[in-house]
Amino acid sequence: MSDENENPATDDAISEDDWAAAMAEQAVADAAPAAAQPAQIFPSFGDPGNKASMLGELDMILDIPVQIAVELGRTKITIKNLLQLAHGSVVELDAMAGEPMNVLVNGTLIAQGEVVVVNDKFGIRLTDIITPSERMRKLGR
Repeated sequence: MSDENENPATDDAISEDDWAAAMAEQAVADAAPAAAQPAQIFPSFGDPGNKASMLGELDMILDIPVQIAVELGRTKITIKNLLQLAHGSVVELDAMAGEPMNVLVNGTLIAQGEVVVVNDKFGIRLTDIITPSERMRKLGR
């Protein structure tokens, strides 16, 4: 049994030596001059020289399609009432007449507007653009 007591002490001594060696390496690394700089993987937004290259990179995403939806209003109904709907049924929505409608891009509210008719087609005239800070504030609710 005395052998069992000696082995843990030896293991502790080895781990303490390893810990001391790691701390010494860290001290040397901290004391070394900051010659090595982190890799510049992403361009800096504050650098005026990068603005032109960023606009060129922005061109890569300009052709990505997004889904735009205009929301007139919403409501909740039971399945029983849903099954009773027929041609000519009226579904009451939560939006009031004259309220601006929500414009959603990929399900995210980006603007509000009013309905217009141009050449017998419906459209929407944007009356309010939601800023990124407003979008973040609404996410927090």
